[in-house]
Amino acid sequence: MRRIGVAVGETLTGSARPLTTLGCRNGAPDWSVVADLIREWRPVRLVVGLPRRLDGEESDLTRAARRFANRLSGRFDLPVSTAEEQLSSVEAERILAERGAGRRRDKGEVDRLAAAIILESYFSERAHHD
Repeated sequence: MRRIGVAVGETLTGSARPLTTLGCRNGAPDWSVVADLIREWRPVRLVVGLPRRLDGEESDLTRAARRFANRLSGRFDLPVSTAEEQLSSVEAERILAERGAGRRRDKGEVDRLAAAIILESYFSERAHHD
């Protein structure tokens, strides 16, 4: 992982908005920045997107995302859920193009918007199961 898009959301409305993008070194974010975000936003649950290959199989990135989710849970003592993120970046690119963003988009902006898409998808999925 090179970057991690971060979004915040509201379970009551099922809405999410892009927040920030975390840079990664050796596949991990600066944990102090993650701690600051958690202190500021006080989430009751964290949601991590699981990237899969188009055929649905897991990849090295899927396993890295699972490790990241486990580390989040262990470090911050919060429940962590995973959500499918397949094609969320493609959807984010489409939305940004519709908004008139140039072809050379900031990858961080794509990651932030993809995180919001993943979170809204998670909320929607949960609403159908509850």
